[in-house]
Amino acid sequence: MASTGTKPGRTVEVDLGGRLVPVPEGGLYDRFRMDTDLDEVARDPRVSSVDFFRRMPKTRVDSRIGPTLTPNFYYRISTARLTMLAPAKAIRARLPKELDPLELAPGLGIVSVMAFRYDVCDIDFYTEAAVGIAVKPARHGGLGFLDLAAGLKNDSLHSYVLSLPVNTEIAQVRGHDGYGFPKWVTQLDVDIDTDRTSFRVADDEGGLDLALAAPTPKQTVRRTGEHVSTLTSYTTIDGAWHSTTSQINQLAAGATRFPRGLDLRLGKGRMSDDLRSLKPVRTIQLDVATEAQLALHMPVPTSVQERS
Repeated sequence: MASTGTKPGRTVEVDLGGRLVPVPEGGLYDRFRMDTDLDEVARDPRVSSVDFFRRMPKTRVDSRIGPTLTPNFYYRISTARLTMLAPAKAIRARLPKELDPLELAPGLGIVSVMAFRYDVCDIDFYTEAAVGIAVKPARHGGLGFLDLAAGLKNDSLHSYVLSLPVNTEIAQVRGHDGYGFPKWVTQLDVDIDTDRTSFRVADDEGGLDLALAAPTPKQTVRRTGEHVSTLTSYTTIDGAWHSTTSQINQLAAGATRFPRGLDLRLGKGRMSDDLRSLKPVRTIQLDVATEAQLALHMPVPTSVQERS
């Protein structure tokens, strides 16, 4: 295996908008500060290709975490998403009044539990989980079913995230201060392979917040760039609405409708509280990507429809 340059257990401190956070000494962030050498990444045996990123130039921008480069590149990731139906009334109770739930049918919206494992990325290895709500595009008053059909057809969905724990400080500071996401640091284990998908999120006391385990759906392997999906997430930063775009290059992925053998456990933490508040009534799909790549753009100001 090629050397990653990281020195096990050793960290250095970096300044993010006036906050000092530890990062792995010799890791990608320590050496490149987001301006990562793609040729070096290409030599990492965990990364099948960097072609997806070569035609995507980075831009230097000012942000609440100081000057940074965007997009943030994730060269080898795996993901899981459990999609459930929930009453629109319960969903609306958790959404800002400016956003509308995306309804599969009148009175029935879509919520998700997600987990992410980022093995190789510009800010080094970390894991993440989320409880999110599918929403209509901002300032769009069309019918929910048409929004859903268009989103599924084009693999372009919009969301509002209620909880987004991570397991590293740099991911928390960048995600919370820079992107406006509800992030905190906790113990978070994500294991995804072709046989089994599992993750466990710890609560503030080290007990169970939320955990999921299931057989991994059969994977379809694709060439890089063949299947790129887009997710737009809405957040507020300093009281103003912003949208964050994620481009996901699916390399090996699959889905199961009405999955069997699923074990979803809720505990006492914030993720479980958020999921319970949405009152999900039925699980409809499990999507898993055992190999993917991601370009995460910095948030940009966006307008949303004002409602009384």
